[in-house]
Amino acid sequence: MLNKAEYVQNVHSYDRKQLQEYIDTKQQIADLKAQLEEDQANLESMQSDYEAEQTTLSNTLESKKEEVADLDQQLQAAVAAAEAKRQAEEAAKAAKAAESTKSNSTVASTSNSGSQTVVNTTNNNNNNTTVTPSAPSTPSTPSTPTVTPDTSNNNSSSDNGGSTYGNGSAILSAAAAYLGVPYVWGGTSLTEGADCSGFVQQIYKNFGYNLPRVAEDQSQYGTKIPVEDAQPGDLILYEGHVGLYIGNDQIVNAMNEDQGIGISSATYTNIVAVRRIY
Repeated sequence: MLNKAEYVQNVHSYDRKQLQEYIDTKQQIADLKAQLEEDQANLESMQSDYEAEQTTLSNTLESKKEEVADLDQQLQAAVAAAEAKRQAEEAAKAAKAAESTKSNSTVASTSNSGSQTVVNTTNNNNNNTTVTPSAPSTPSTPSTPTVTPDTSNNNSSSDNGGSTYGNGSAILSAAAAYLGVPYVWGGTSLTEGADCSGFVQQIYKNFGYNLPRVAEDQSQYGTKIPVEDAQPGDLILYEGHVGLYIGNDQIVNAMNEDQGIGISSATYTNIVAVRRIY
């Protein structure tokens, strides 16, 4: 009986042990299942996040593509505008050259006889003078152009009793002899080339006036004259440029390297000052 009871006790202990192992194993399985379900939920959440991020990236990519396309259109428009501006500038330059050529066509050539005729006509207290001078000896041009200034506003006279226009026309006559001489930046040669202020300085130097070298200083020389009272031979000053007034809204000046010394509009840009030297 004792052995039987001991045997039963051992069997009971074994069964309890197996039952506990079963319970523990079942709990482990339940825990693993819960962990797997949680991991699956996390993965599904991550997948949703990735899909949302992918959608956002796709939308951003499309937006950037549209921006690139818009930038391409803007670039093409800018290139087209630049080309149109270039063509407009070339057209304006050609028109200006045509205008200069037309202006130069009004300057006639005369012989080198060395004569000078001044005819003064008084009409309603206004002085009308036509000057046909000979060329100075310094330029190499074979003939001297004739400049006929507008003297409709000339009512003044110089201190020595001679007409102001008489002095101005002599200066213009000398200046006209150098039409076509090259433009040289910083130059002061009436034969080799000069810039705008160098040209004006040398013309007046031939008449005994020592003008400053640059246009800015020349704008302070002589007597300030209202623009509407400008007379032939007056200095017409601009921002960084100067020319000699002819009349009829024209100046003779050293323009640029393409055109050299020639005739152009006096109001091609804003006039800063008018100075009378003589």
